[in-house]
Amino acid sequence: MTSTDYAVRGMTCGHCATAVTEEVAKIPGVTGVQVDVATGRVTVETDQPVSADAVAAAVDEAGYEVVAA
Repeated sequence: MTSTDYAVRGMTCGHCATAVTEEVAKIPGVTGVQVDVATGRVTVETDQPVSADAVAAAVDEAGYEVVAA
């Protein structure tokens, strides 16, 4: 299992966290998603390789943006 951390811009509340979690969880291979709104960090746990582009696209679909850490 691999854990990767992403910085996400624009999240401010629990609804934001839920939206990001739901979209990222749809990516094949993702086994867990933890969102910390206070720090703007999203940790994605996977059981197979998942591209950063796929995570960024899912975050974008939720209405937010992955930014350089």
